[in-house]
Amino acid sequence: MARVRIDNDIFLPMPVVLVGSIVSGRPNYMAAGWVSRVNFAPPLIGVSLSKDHHTSRGIEENDTFSLCFPGRDLVAKTDYCGLVSGKDVDKSAVFTTYFGDTGTAPLIEECPLCLELKLYETFELPGDNVYVGEIVAAYAEETQLVKGAPDVKAMDLFFLTMPDNNYWLLGEKVADAYSVGDALIDK
Repeated sequence: MARVRIDNDIFLPMPVVLVGSIVSGRPNYMAAGWVSRVNFAPPLIGVSLSKDHHTSRGIEENDTFSLCFPGRDLVAKTDYCGLVSGKDVDKSAVFTTYFGDTGTAPLIEECPLCLELKLYETFELPGDNVYVGEIVAAYAEETQLVKGAPDVKAMDLFFLTMPDNNYWLLGEKVADAYSVGDALIDK
């Protein structure tokens, strides 16, 4: 089969999160897909946001933020939080907010999984800042855990693909990581 060159503005798939921060004394949430675990110990996650986002201002003011993973039932509210800016619209009432250990990283009650982060480092890129946060606490519904770990199927999380800009659900499990390749190791 012949390979063809395609749009280089691509990454498949990206978890959809709601990034939370306190801006001017109230919770603000924005939808984001450019997020990844970047270090094992300490547990660090990076999220790339435009420098002029309202949420970015809150992260920089408080040195804390949250990453809340919405389920399928929150797709419209999540998309709304990516379409409108907290500079123009008060998004604090879109979700039920609670706070954890830091007291300044707003968490979303309706999301099946929420991570509370303390800002570790900021990397300035040409158009965005990458905010690297250390996970200080993680919260999940007890009914959506298996042996204490998140059950991603039960959480019904969704993902973003680019450049087609669509939301997708998680598919089926195909194998156990860190063991399916054992058969190929020369012993």
